[in-house]
Amino acid sequence: MSRQDPGSSLWFTLSIDGESLGYFNGCDGLSSQVETEQRQEGGNNGFVWRLPTRVTFSTIRLTRPLTPDTTKVAKWISSVQTGIERPTAQITALRADGSEVARWGLIDVLPVSWQGPTLDPASPAVATEVLEIAHHGFTD
Repeated sequence: MSRQDPGSSLWFTLSIDGESLGYFNGCDGLSSQVETEQRQEGGNNGFVWRLPTRVTFSTIRLTRPLTPDTTKVAKWISSVQTGIERPTAQITALRADGSEVARWGLIDVLPVSWQGPTLDPASPAVATEVLEIAHHGFTD
């Protein structure tokens, strides 16, 4: 029996409608929450019903060192100015050898924030960028 790598060292790819925006080394915010309301049933004192009302999805933050793929992100963000088109996206988690660990499809993706690097010669830190995206749910 082969042993599976638990994925302790991962990196991520982001594709918008099949076009790759490159590799990222950080991904945060892949989550959803089901909101519920409580209903009491007459004559049943053993429990209270919890009924789902809606599902909400958090924004996703992707981080990476500055790369030539940054121009692809800038082009996608600029396209929002000419009209809102909500494409599908796919985030893929990869092991160090490039094999896939997991994949998430996202519906109606919209870039909501981009933060570029701090370009300060007094700061020797790696120049990084952060892309934050919103979505309306996961695909099957």
